[in-house]
Amino acid sequence: MQPHDTSMKAPPFAYIKAKTLAEVFELLETHGDGARLLAGGQSLLAALNLRLSSPKILIDITGIPGLAGIIVENGRVTIGALTTHAEVERSTHIAKHLPLLAQAAPHIAHVAIRNVGTFGGSIALADPAAEWPACCLALDADFVIAGKTGSRKVKAREFFQALYTTAIGSAEVLTAIEIPLPAATSRSAFVELTRRRGDYAIVGVAAMANNAEGVLSDVQLAFLGMDQTPVLATTAMAAIEGKRLSPAVINAAAQALANDLDPSGDTYSTPATKLHLARVITGRALRTLSALNA
Repeated sequence: MQPHDTSMKAPPFAYIKAKTLAEVFELLETHGDGARLLAGGQSLLAALNLRLSSPKILIDITGIPGLAGIIVENGRVTIGALTTHAEVERSTHIAKHLPLLAQAAPHIAHVAIRNVGTFGGSIALADPAAEWPACCLALDADFVIAGKTGSRKVKAREFFQALYTTAIGSAEVLTAIEIPLPAATSRSAFVELTRRRGDYAIVGVAAMANNAEGVLSDVQLAFLGMDQTPVLATTAMAAIEGKRLSPAVINAAAQALANDLDPSGDTYSTPATKLHLARVITGRALRTLSALNA
C-alpha cells in the first residue's frame, strides 16, 4: 500500500448521536439518501472502510431509549431493534418461546460481532445470506416501522423486496420485531452449511411446523443464501403439510424445491450444488421437526 493510500479508509462524513426518534426523522428528511443509520455497525463500518457506502452523515441511534429489550406479552414476543444478537442468544424468553432464534443465533458470525451487532440492524440490512431474515419469515413476524406521522406494521412476507431492499421508507426507522407465540405443539429446526464456522451460509433453512403425534402441519421452510431475499419454499411446504414424515415425503419435498428455489452460482458453488445442498439440509430439518421429543 502506498503512503497516504485511503482505499481502505472510510470517506469523510458528519456524525450525530440522536437522542430521540423525532430527531432521527428530521435528520432523515433533511439529508435523504445522504444519511445512514448507525446501530451495531458491524456491516456498515466494513462497507464504509471498503467505500461501498459513502454517506454524508451517520445518525447514531444507539442512545435512543426504548429500542432494545425482549418482552413477552399479549401472545407475542417483541424484540427491540437495538437488541444485540448476543442478548437474543442468551435470552431465557427466546429459548422458551422462540427456540428457532436460539438455534440460529450461534451461527451468526463470531462472538465479538454478536456482542455488538443488532437484531434490527440485520433485518434492516436484509442480507439474503443472513440468519435473522429467514427466521423471521418462518416465524411470520411483523416489523414495526416508525416515521414522522406514526408507526405501521409490515409482515415479513411483504418486508423483504429485493437485494438489500425492504419496505422501510427513506425517512423511517425499524423500531421492533413482533413474533406471535408458536403453538405448544410447534417444533423448530435451523440448519445451515458454511465453508468455515462464522462465514456467511452457502445455504441455510429456518424450519417450523406443528407436530401432532408425528403429523406435521403449518409447515414453514424459509431459505437463506438462495436468492436476493429469503425464500419461503411453498411447493415443498405443501408436499409435507398434513403428512407423517417418511422417506417418500422427504423425497417429495426435496424434489419440490426445484419449483421454489432458483439459486445463482457464486465463487464456491454452482446453482446445481446449492440446490443439492438445500435438499440435504431440508431432510435434516424435517427429521428434527418430526421427532416427538424435539
